Amino acid sequence: MKNRITFSLLVCCLILTTGMLSINCQPKKAPADLVLKNGKIVTMDESLPEADALAVRNGVVAAVGSEQEISSLIGPETEVIDLQGKLAIPGFIDAHAHFTGIGHAKLGLDLMSVKNWSEVISMVQTAVSDTAPGTWIRGRGWHQEKWDSAPSPNIDGLPFHHELSRISPENPVLLKHASGHSCFANAGAMKLAGISRATPDPPGGEIVRDDHGDPIGIFRETAQRLLENALNADLEKRTPEQIRAENEQVVKLADRYCLSKGITSFHDAGASFETIDLFKEFAEQGKLGVRLYVMVKADNATLEERINDYRIEGMGDDHLTVRAIKHLADGALGAHGAWLLEPYEDLPSSIGLNTAPLDEIRETARIAIENDFQLNIHCIGDRANREILDIYEQAFLSHPEKKDLRWRIEHSQHLHPDDIPRFGRLGVIASMQGIHCTSDGPWVWKRLGEKRAEEGAYMWRTLMETGAVICNGTDAPVEDVDPLPSFHATISRRLKDGRVFYPDQRMSPEEALRSYTLNAAYAGFQEDRLGSLTPGKWADIVVLSQDIMTIPEDKILETEVLTTIVGGKVLYEKP
Repeated sequence: MKNRITFSLLVCCLILTTGMLSINCQPKKAPADLVLKNGKIVTMDESLPEADALAVRNGVVAAVGSEQEISSLIGPETEVIDLQGKLAIPGFIDAHAHFTGIGHAKLGLDLMSVKNWSEVISMVQTAVSDTAPGTWIRGRGWHQEKWDSAPSPNIDGLPFHHELSRISPENPVLLKHASGHSCFANAGAMKLAGISRATPDPPGGEIVRDDHGDPIGIFRETAQRLLENALNADLEKRTPEQIRAENEQVVKLADRYCLSKGITSFHDAGASFETIDLFKEFAEQGKLGVRLYVMVKADNATLEERINDYRIEGMGDDHLTVRAIKHLADGALGAHGAWLLEPYEDLPSSIGLNTAPLDEIRETARIAIENDFQLNIHCIGDRANREILDIYEQAFLSHPEKKDLRWRIEHSQHLHPDDIPRFGRLGVIASMQGIHCTSDGPWVWKRLGEKRAEEGAYMWRTLMETGAVICNGTDAPVEDVDPLPSFHATISRRLKDGRVFYPDQRMSPEEALRSYTLNAAYAGFQEDRLGSLTPGKWADIVVLSQDIMTIPEDKILETEVLTTIVGGKVLYEKP
């Protein structure tokens, strides 16, 4: 009996000792590089939608949970950010904007806030006094529909060039419309471009003329190339060093500005191979703060020759990916360039402009699908959307072996009701911009009429009900790249005059944030690495001054970006 008791005691001691040894031998988790605590963290991860704290190690999210759980990962070298009750969310992903366009806009006249044509004239006059004769004066951002008074004389609210030409006789002037789909030129610019009454409208474009057939200075869609060619010829006179310096400055300006607005990833909607070469240098040297997902824009012959040399996945710790092609099927609604099934309500002589032959786009689709590139096509009008859905559907049927293509329609703004279900059925992503709804809303009724506007304009909820994925953005520099006004527009659809543009199509705050994070990551084949604060994903985080998920909608526009973190590194802090 005594021997049995002794043996039992020995066994118990052995078990206890083994257990202690096992506990002591378990590897201790390495301390985090960065910890965010004492706040509200919205993760966009369904397994843990909200948390109090988050830990980052080696640039990725290491753990998310309660403050007590995360505190064990704080070591002597851990950087700790006390959120002080503020909101932290996944970094905003702008799924459609123009990166170098933002930088270039910073170098020219910013016409986004002008109230009328007189203010444009005043700004150009000031620029003339500071600019050497013969030097081009450039600007962007004017929109005649936003002016408080119409110029006189005008055509469709668009001014004539004479006053601008009078104040800038020795400087060619080129001013881009906010949409980028039309421009205004003075007499000097038109002379350098060789434009006269006899100049024909190019395919897919229009030179706006007075009753005598003379150009008034407005050039729509592809007609802008006439001016751009003249500008580029002048710019080519610069030295390679001057060109290089300006290009680098453009990228740096865009990068800094995006980070200041909480943008951690950016889908660049159309870059040349030469611009991509510059992006590659920045990515390889660790000079990019924002992650770029780039759509190549080039003619079909160039795409066929070079596209496979530019397939890039995750260069520079996921700061550069190139795996999409961009094309345009029509223009913008504000400039009467959107391609419609029926004439414009306020311009019955026009159905808009098809800016690229459909056979050309079909060839682009072939190149894309055969080379495993995503295809993203700009479509604003209902005719453009229908034609491109047809092209997509035929491409998919011709290649049933190709799966998970995630082809996109950029903007998808005005749809015929019959075409809305096709997005979900075909798996076509609707890449839309919330801010366009409220910015364009006041003149949508004028352009389309009440019935077409109600049935097909910015149909976010109806599209989602078909199973379509919607990603969000700003189309900057058409609008400011700031995601908060676009987020606000997506959940409110409230115009500046207080009217709500068809409220039944609004998204909830959760849906709106998903469109700006996880859905946008999905639209770039990056949902396994971006879009939510999930352990193992990149620690791309934005800290906001207010809880945009719960505050009254009219307070959202008062919210500020306090901190922007990319890959666990703080790249922006509000001064």
